[in-house]
Amino acid sequence: MNRIDDELKNAILEPKATSSEASNANADPPASVLPKVAPSPGRGKRSWGLLVGLIVMGGAILAIALTGIDNAAVYSKGVDQLLLERARLESRNVRVVGMLVHGSLKRRNEPCEYRFALQKGAAEIVVRYPQCIIPDTFRDEPNADVEVTAEGRLQKDGSFLAHQIMAKCPSKYDPKNRKKAGSEAPGDLGSPTAR
Repeated sequence: MNRIDDELKNAILEPKATSSEASNANADPPASVLPKVAPSPGRGKRSWGLLVGLIVMGGAILAIALTGIDNAAVYSKGVDQLLLERARLESRNVRVVGMLVHGSLKRRNEPCEYRFALQKGAAEIVVRYPQCIIPDTFRDEPNADVEVTAEGRLQKDGSFLAHQIMAKCPSKYDPKNRKKAGSEAPGDLGSPTAR
């Protein structure tokens, strides 16, 4: 049995020797054995070129964003402020807010256009709205004050060309103001139908 014992002993010792040889093979070879690689010519220049290109593209994107925002911005002003800042706001989109001047709402059929005047304080401006349809709340009623917001551009002749108008008339829906006008709001406690 000595021979089997010897073979077994050799078999156990042999993998240890091969595993230590394998671990030595995975270790880094000494620096003297490694070949020296020369740096590629122009590699530093390419890095700088890439950096400069990225900076130029970033600057162009920023410039486009800033000029686009300036043109897309809509300034909201009262009639008096708009007229005071006329020179600065003439070529920009503006939202002007004012009260409808009673009796100024006129409609032209061919081509469709509404014209009216807005005022705030002593300032007044004529608004042109080249559309055939206006909001339902935009009515010139003698007993109701109508606040109008018009969005568009101030023209060189001093008028305002609107591409959108919005009107709110809280006094029209307020039951107290309707009683003063002689009619009662539906569902009002003072009306006979609500009892």
